[in-house]
Amino acid sequence: MRGWVVPIGWGICVFLWPAAVIGSSDLTDVQKKEIVYRMYAEFKNDFPEVNDIEPREAMKLAAENHAVFVDVRDPAEMKVSMLPHAITKKSFLENPQRFADRTIIVYCTISYRSGKFAEEMARKGVTLYNLKGGLLAWVLEGGTVFDSHGESKRIHVYGEKWNFVPKGYEAVWYGFFDRFLQDRPGTE
Repeated sequence: MRGWVVPIGWGICVFLWPAAVIGSSDLTDVQKKEIVYRMYAEFKNDFPEVNDIEPREAMKLAAENHAVFVDVRDPAEMKVSMLPHAITKKSFLENPQRFADRTIIVYCTISYRSGKFAEEMARKGVTLYNLKGGLLAWVLEGGTVFDSHGESKRIHVYGEKWNFVPKGYEAVWYGFFDRFLQDRPGTE
């Protein structure tokens, strides 16, 4: 019996800790980008009226200080990586009008959750732009991400299904049980 304790204990630890994989795919960054945009196009069917913005256009607006990024992901995801100067959804909702003079760009891993949020806000009369392809497209198009220590090469990709980070980046995602502990549906 004693021999089974260690493997079971380690198995439980593996499922409880977020998984991390470096470069788990043999795909090129160009192939990953194509997959990310194809996935986003399929998700877009769930919020067809939402305005998209291309990552390169968003980068240009950010460089000119004409954009504000709103991250709709969970705090655990944001702790790993965020877009430059992004704010949380909670912070945005405290007073959306304070950003009336800027283009408001929402995002998440691939921009499904942010697309649904933009759709919800549109019903309330607030126009948001959804970052096409989300955080994944952003880095695949050459954008940078940050954590509390500065620029980062880690990206929380929510789940293995979305593990399409560029070469040189580390993908982090929720472990098996972590997903069940989240207070949202299990889809990106």
